Amino acid sequence: MLEDPPISSANHSAATPQIRCALMTPKPDGDPDLRSASLIGLILTQYHEPHRRELPQAIALARKVEAMHAAEPECPRGLADLLTFMLDDLESHQQREEQVLFPMILAGGSPMIRFPVQRMMAEHEDVEAQLLQLRTLTQDFSHPPGACATWRALTALCRKLDVDLREHMQIENQVLFAPFLD
Repeated sequence: MLEDPPISSANHSAATPQIRCALMTPKPDGDPDLRSASLIGLILTQYHEPHRRELPQAIALARKVEAMHAAEPECPRGLADLLTFMLDDLESHQQREEQVLFPMILAGGSPMIRFPVQRMMAEHEDVEAQLLQLRTLTQDFSHPPGACATWRALTALCRKLDVDLREHMQIENQVLFAPFLD
């Protein structure tokens, strides 16, 4: 069925109809799961919001370290570019979770929910590869002896991002998304 819901000027032009089909609507017995709502709240406050704050901070630190220490062999060359790519990729991913997947979960799911869940989980595998690059570029989250405060802060923040992203993906993959894969 094709519906023309009220269109917000912030998100859609007046010429963009929104398509809804029965497979995308919540199951009739789809009661919101309080556990899922709590997990989503946790994910938003403990992971999405901090990622949005901390990745730009890490990019700024990486740019400074790369500029100030370019001549040093331990310099994490390319780290700012990797972090920028990760931020862009992660922001797009998190927006799709927040705008599409989380509302579907809170509405009790639908027969089609496994497809966006599988997509998010595949993107998590891409993040795993990015985290491996992060670990490599930072030489296993280390800095040379006597490194400046900026380099030490960069190393600590990159380590934190690695730990937080891995926890974030584990909670989503193994706890929040798992019930919708059957």
